[in-house]
Amino acid sequence: MVELIKQGVYLLNGSEIATETANLPSADQAREETITYQILRAHDVEGGKGKKMRIKFDAMMSHDITYVGIIQTARASGLEKFPLPYAMTNCHNSLCAVGGTINEDDHVFGLSAAKKYGGIYVPANQAVIHQYAREAMVKCGNMILGSDSHTRYGSLGNMGVGEGGGELVKQLLENTWDINAPEVVLVWLEGTPKKGIGPHDVAISLVKAVFDNGFVKNKVLEFAGPGVKNLPIDFRNGIDIMTTETTCLSSIWITDEEVKHHYDIHRRPEAYKELRPGKVAYYDGMIRIDLSTQEAMIALPFHPSNAYTIHELQANPEKILREVEEDAKKLFGDKVNVELANKIVNGKVMADQGIIAGCSGGTYDNLSAAAAILNGKSIGNDYFTISAYPQSVPVYMATTRNKIAEELLEAGVVIKPAFCGPCFGAGDVPSNNGLSIRHTTRNFPNREGSKPGQGQISLVALMDARSIAATAANGGVITAATDVDFEDTHKPYDFDAKIYERRIYNGFDKADDSQELKYGPNIKDWPKMYAMEENMLLELAAVIHDPVTTTDELIPSGETSSYRSNPLKLSEFALSRRVPEYVGISKRIQSEDLARREGKTPQHVIDALAKVGADAKNTSFGSCVFANRPGDGSAREQAASCQKVLGGDANICYEYATKRYRSNCINWGIVPFTIAQDTPFDYASGDFVFIPGIREAILGGKEEIDAKVITANGVKDIHLYFQNLTADERTILAEGCLMNYYAAQKK
Repeated sequence: MVELIKQGVYLLNGSEIATETANLPSADQAREETITYQILRAHDVEGGKGKKMRIKFDAMMSHDITYVGIIQTARASGLEKFPLPYAMTNCHNSLCAVGGTINEDDHVFGLSAAKKYGGIYVPANQAVIHQYAREAMVKCGNMILGSDSHTRYGSLGNMGVGEGGGELVKQLLENTWDINAPEVVLVWLEGTPKKGIGPHDVAISLVKAVFDNGFVKNKVLEFAGPGVKNLPIDFRNGIDIMTTETTCLSSIWITDEEVKHHYDIHRRPEAYKELRPGKVAYYDGMIRIDLSTQEAMIALPFHPSNAYTIHELQANPEKILREVEEDAKKLFGDKVNVELANKIVNGKVMADQGIIAGCSGGTYDNLSAAAAILNGKSIGNDYFTISAYPQSVPVYMATTRNKIAEELLEAGVVIKPAFCGPCFGAGDVPSNNGLSIRHTTRNFPNREGSKPGQGQISLVALMDARSIAATAANGGVITAATDVDFEDTHKPYDFDAKIYERRIYNGFDKADDSQELKYGPNIKDWPKMYAMEENMLLELAAVIHDPVTTTDELIPSGETSSYRSNPLKLSEFALSRRVPEYVGISKRIQSEDLARREGKTPQHVIDALAKVGADAKNTSFGSCVFANRPGDGSAREQAASCQKVLGGDANICYEYATKRYRSNCINWGIVPFTIAQDTPFDYASGDFVFIPGIREAILGGKEEIDAKVITANGVKDIHLYFQNLTADERTILAEGCLMNYYAAQKK
């Protein structure tokens, strides 16, 4: 289904892979002919064809877990008005049952900010963030920056990038997103999917092929090939949104009449233009996908890359599910008892719940196909349940008018409003040891809302909406949609703009400084953060040796969402589901550093510094997290800001799982140290790391430094790297955080 070509390839006229390259332009020259570079260069304020890019975006997107913090940070840094279209959707904290009025207070703040600064405000349950972007914000050749990791609109000719809030703040203050000129990987699509195959099947296969080997990490995926024309827009969108799970930087697709039709039915024909690679385009690698051989897939816990065909799972369920149980033991130890193999009934794997939701699942075409499969059938009255969340009110309206909603409801499907909750654990939480099959974006631990620390665990497997519907029609027996007979005769999607025209507040270019921001009691300013001192003493507050540490482990989603606007309260949840003692340790370190600043340095800190011949006068004292590969998953900046609020000064790892998490660390003044892959890290919580001369090294342009690890058994050497930092990023780190950086500029 998926083949990786790990050497560079040339594409001729957008249609033919070159077999003879002797007389072709150099790789650097021909890379400029990719669609990727055509768009990036047009947005690079430096111009030219350099190895560094400083990008200004055309528009931005945020949701109600992130926009309050972004606006608060920008306001503290000198924000006067939004200089570009900035849409704030309310699709994550839509539920107001947790924390009293907190969530709705955030929404009121968002509308007041849109009025004051000139923003676009999308009320709760009108649309999930990425569908609103698809329907109202995207344009061919444009770039959108979003504070959500799944900011991907390449299938509509618009490059999308998901980053932490600090990068959006920079755009609001008319600064730039700074990157190394990226490599580009060609995704070559061939063939036509057979009936029953949907976008999640292709996406899961793609993630399986490239995640573990890092083949596309921080690269741009460019989709082309004869198979593109065989995919409807919703199918393309469904693949594109999941490219985030490959760890790529962004994505872009060729555009055609199908894309033009999208813009036509959304009453924005002027936003379309044809995008094609140039005459000779170079790609740093290629992924060939034969759509005609694609099988129905299932991604088992605890990652979208842990994938099998559904037929493979049903042929050998005992072995495969036992492997997942072993993974659970490695992750949770004795905290929970995962019993996944008991889902095997009469030799077949049974699911407890089905969910079709969000930016990937709740599309019109997915719901249409699911209704066709379930039409005239029943999900039954046993344990299996299923819910569907249309991704916007216009999509919901279309499913109602075309009898899709009627057929789903008659079969027993519960239809709910546009909401992202099932993607991050704030809705439809299964029962303990329940197996939920979901057409959503992720199946990391806790993404379904379970609490392993309290002995409660449920599990998510990703599947396409078509196979979820086939499973529902089969009483919960996991079933490939390719094994059922159905015909989808529903009308194609036709967008009705009325609901957006009547409910969306579009205030871009209408900033009104006389408007007051409306604060609820839970919306708090950021606490004081200190500039970097000459030397740095770190105490390890958490040491994690898991292969990958996700942002959901660094700061849990779900019930914590209600506290996203309260930095101090939110920080109480940091690492709570992975290292519960972390918050207490970090608070103790932070209080000891405050005592040092008052001339009352604790004796054990004095003793540690004495072992390396240093004193506390010009040496900061902060907490540090070690993890092998932290930051996979969400773009939520709170994964870093919570560490900073608790006094975190640095992270140490072998590599950062994503650029966005590393950027979050930098913007919050957390030095992103790495160590060489062959360096053992056998130190424990409570050990110290002393980095002499770190401020001078950071500001002086150095990229590595000798440090000391101080343990109860003596002092050992360690070599730390802090590579690929821009001049601005170095100053941000030295000042202590992005807000301090902008405050210093105003002096």
